[in-house]
Parts: sequence; C-alpha cells; structure tokens
Amino acid sequence: MQILVIEDDARVAEHIDKGLKAAGHLVTIDHDGRMGLLRAASETFDLIVVDRMLPNVDGMTIVQTIRATGDTTPVLFLSALGDVDERV
Repeated sequence: MQILVIEDDARVAEHIDKGLKAAGHLVTIDHDGRMGLLRAASETFDLIVVDRMLPNVDGMTIVQTIRATGDTTPVLFLSALGDVDERV
C-alpha cells in the first residue's frame, strides 16, 4: 500500500514510518498541513494518516478539502485531543 502520513511531530512520524515500512508499505511523510494537502490532492494513495492538529492547515480541513473533490481515499485520524466530541 502507498500511505501518506501527515504528522508534525517528527518522533511520532518516525515511529509510524518505521512500523508501516516494516509491514511492507510505501510511506510518504509530510510534517505540515499545507504540504500534506497539496500532496494528497496531487498524488494517489491507498490510505492517508493525518494528525488533527497541524501547522498551517489542520487535519479536518485537509480531509474536507480532498472529499470535496470526490476523493474517497480512506483516512485514519491521529489525535491527542481528549474530548469525545473532538475524537469522534
């Protein structure tokens, strides 16, 4: 699988990258919401892993923007947010 990871915490991104590559996946990482959005909109991925809180463009905006173009790529959100409403 080709997976895009949009995560601003370098340590977290490194762990995700290592685990996914060990499982045989191809991984692309962006540490900035704007760059992640541009990549998600211009390239094809089998899965997007996106942090909720990112610099420049937040994770929700990224997903709303790509969904508005008809992109149905599965998305897995990462979140350190604690409230149930924020996680759901």
